[in-house]
Amino acid sequence: MMNERTIDELKVRLAEIEAEVKGTKVDKTAIDEKKEKIYNSNFWEHMHTGMPSNALKEGSDGAGGYLVPDEYNDRLAKALEDKKIMRKLGTTMTTEHDLKIPVVIEDGAADWIEEGKPMSFMDVEFGQVTIGAHKLAAAVRCTDELLEDSGVDLEKYVEDAFVEAIGAAEEEAFIMGDGKGKPTGIVYQAEVGVEVPLEDLNLDAALLLMYSVKRAYREKGAVFVMSEEAYRILRKEKVRDGRYVWATELQDGEPDTLFGVPVYVSKDMPELASGNAVILYGDFSYFWIGDRGKRKIKRLEERYAEQGLVAFITSERVDAKLVVPEAVKVLQTKAE
Repeated sequence: MMNERTIDELKVRLAEIEAEVKGTKVDKTAIDEKKEKIYNSNFWEHMHTGMPSNALKEGSDGAGGYLVPDEYNDRLAKALEDKKIMRKLGTTMTTEHDLKIPVVIEDGAADWIEEGKPMSFMDVEFGQVTIGAHKLAAAVRCTDELLEDSGVDLEKYVEDAFVEAIGAAEEEAFIMGDGKGKPTGIVYQAEVGVEVPLEDLNLDAALLLMYSVKRAYREKGAVFVMSEEAYRILRKEKVRDGRYVWATELQDGEPDTLFGVPVYVSKDMPELASGNAVILYGDFSYFWIGDRGKRKIKRLEERYAEQGLVAFITSERVDAKLVVPEAVKVLQTKAE
């Protein structure tokens, strides 16, 4: 007896054949929606049971992994954005190949011209930033009993584990990555706005950093991102009567503010030491994150069969670049 999923597959194929024979237009939107529904159903049935399905062929990576359904891919991306600073502040896009972005390294300048005199043209220096792709993967393990339990929300289980593991690795790389098999961190791409001795890290230095960034970027939603140690030092600064200089009221779910600007505190920022970048300030929308295609999940059961476990290897390909380096600047402590 045919189940509902098989009937849906048949209906989709019959509609396509009918359109081919009659030479009529087929409702692509309706067909695509049905295909996505079928793929989603087959995908999660495979993840639960390990049973293969023809409906997953077009989403196969040829190595036992499958592209996650569109809706679930969007759900993972949204979860990362909600919980991770750089995804929240940056601009995320989906790429199908290396993205080469022309950028201006040095602007030309305007000049006063005497009446009747020729205009001198200033050279503008251009460069190129490339957003490529680095593979990031994490394994999530479940017991056989957990998968057999019909009340278990496997989608949510995988999502939570994915965001925790992949999100943490992403965040560290987006901020401090060395560029070797991973993205280069923003602290190495941003220009140095202020450099002060370690003992002179204070609110005055933070203000100098703020005004080292051009007004055009300050007025477009610029924010501070700083280390936990730098945040603690600035918050402890007091005036003579013992009152805290930085005395804002924290709102639930909202970032703290300094000089009226949102402040995000990250454990992935460099430690407070001589020669390190400890505060970032600017317009992070120029930090572009490129997701290469959709994420994948591979079910792996043989390796952990004796332990009664099934592993789900989740992976993505991603890169990130600060496409306008002057849009974000760093406060760096002087090296000893």
